[in-house]
Amino acid sequence: MYEIYFPQGFLLGTASSAYQIEGASSEGGRGQSIWDVFSHSQGKIEDGTNGDIACDHYHRWREDVELMKSLGVNAYRFSISWSRVLPKGRGEVNEEGLRFYSNLVDALLESKITPFVTLYHFDLPQKLQEEGGGWLRREIVEDFVEFAEVVSTELGDRVKYWATLNEPWEFTWQGYVTGEDAPGLRLGVDAALRATHNAYLAHGAAVQVLRDNVLSGKIGIVIHLNFVEPASQSLNDIAAARRWEMCQNRWYLDPIFKGEYPEEMIKLYGDNAPSVQPNDMILIQEPIDFLGFNNYRRSVIASGSDLPPVDMKRINPPGEYTEMGWEVYPKGLYKILKWIHENYSVSNIYVTENGAAFPDAISPDGRIHDERRVAYLIEHIEQALKAAEEGIPLRGYFVWSTLDNFEWAYGYTKRFGVIYVDYQTQRRIIKDSGFFLAEISKHLK
Repeated sequence: MYEIYFPQGFLLGTASSAYQIEGASSEGGRGQSIWDVFSHSQGKIEDGTNGDIACDHYHRWREDVELMKSLGVNAYRFSISWSRVLPKGRGEVNEEGLRFYSNLVDALLESKITPFVTLYHFDLPQKLQEEGGGWLRREIVEDFVEFAEVVSTELGDRVKYWATLNEPWEFTWQGYVTGEDAPGLRLGVDAALRATHNAYLAHGAAVQVLRDNVLSGKIGIVIHLNFVEPASQSLNDIAAARRWEMCQNRWYLDPIFKGEYPEEMIKLYGDNAPSVQPNDMILIQEPIDFLGFNNYRRSVIASGSDLPPVDMKRINPPGEYTEMGWEVYPKGLYKILKWIHENYSVSNIYVTENGAAFPDAISPDGRIHDERRVAYLIEHIEQALKAAEEGIPLRGYFVWSTLDNFEWAYGYTKRFGVIYVDYQTQRRIIKDSGFFLAEISKHLK
């Protein structure tokens, strides 16, 4: 039905993260995370909800694996809740929490679904936030190493794909500058850059641990990347677009692949730039096997006053937009893949998140006919595969998301899933987009 064909060994999957789906926030020995505290703070979440129950995946994981199996996907990207494994962020290990992930991995493998694990997806243990401000504290590197050691020792015999961090720009800038996300602080640019540097030291140190514990492991990181274009050919807009590209893209790629932060941005940030100690960049540049990136839109940028000293403004060109207010621009995925390939030496690339939020409703026939999401996925997968056909080393594509879930500060107001969730009853219904995946997955080799 769909003329979509994949390269040999291609991973086609769906993605989720622990806090957004697991629920059971105070069960099974789990400790508090910064998102527990943030979501329970008045006025932080659009609909006043939280992730206490979410999709109840902690109890319903068997059903969810069966649903994924019916989609025909051969991979599943998920994250480990740090506070479920180490309730206080370090020290005593919660064996019940580890067993949950071990059982999940076994069930995935039995269903011929490759587990693709992310260690950190935004949900820092609250105890570590209270001690010196979370990622602002350089010693958090030791804590992350301990977390990586515990998890990879338990799962490394079966899980071969590991990402250290998810979207460091988001959890540093939105957590420590804009306050949009947990821990909800507004401390200034210096905090975001210091948090980023410490997170990257943690990344490099964790890569070393994963190398030791995972035989033939594939280890990488996940970064949110957008293709950046100036809103006009004015010199001011071109300069603003360049600053934004360096702020969101190059600041997070250059240290890993070139061993340095962009010099132009170091000058722009001035005293806010992070303090780099001897050998820091050597650790951050620890070799990785793949780059994972999340992509939802392009960035059309004009000169403005947002995020000083970056001083930019996002422009929304005419066209179709998702319920998030994000432009539907499939060529943007192709363009960012080309941009990565042209600017960095990356041997394996994965689209680790790509998807769309649209209003979904159960039709009289009991189905969810999400035609706009199906069209979105067709167009974006075609653009990704076009890049692969041109020699870009794209090895996999993950749809965000497996289930409708707790969408961070938007609560339950936005649905990204290829599986519908009735949050009152926890009933799951595969959407037409899920049936689309089942069709094209037949072309996997």
